[in-house]
Amino acid sequence: MNPTVNLLLVEDDEVDVQGLKRAFAKSRIANPITVARDGIEALEVLRGENGQEKLPKPHLILLDLNMPRMNGIEFLEAIRADEELKGSVVFMITTSKADEDKARAYGHNVAGYIVKQDPANTFMEAVSLLEHYWRIVEFPR
Repeated sequence: MNPTVNLLLVEDDEVDVQGLKRAFAKSRIANPITVARDGIEALEVLRGENGQEKLPKPHLILLDLNMPRMNGIEFLEAIRADEELKGSVVFMITTSKADEDKARAYGHNVAGYIVKQDPANTFMEAVSLLEHYWRIVEFPR
């Protein structure tokens, strides 16, 4: 049996945070969700720094692209350069359809790039995909 997967949602838009949380609840998924408002806060959570409790492994990261202080690409660069975090599973979830953004994200080994087109439906579809993903895929500890 797979251990509980802890979710880190890196998102600065409160409406999107609540939308994703509702989608998880509606799908009856009770995995722990930690929210970070930007890449800097997310790094602190992943490393257990600055008074943040360290996010237990296994974890999966849902990452927005456009955020203040440290955006999604800068966050990906930071974790891929970090020996302890470089293997983190990350799904980009963003409004950007730009090919350049997709290429940059996949260049930093994201597991998937999800575009928020119709947020209510996109969130439900994304949650369904993620649930299937972590039930099948083995995570490193």
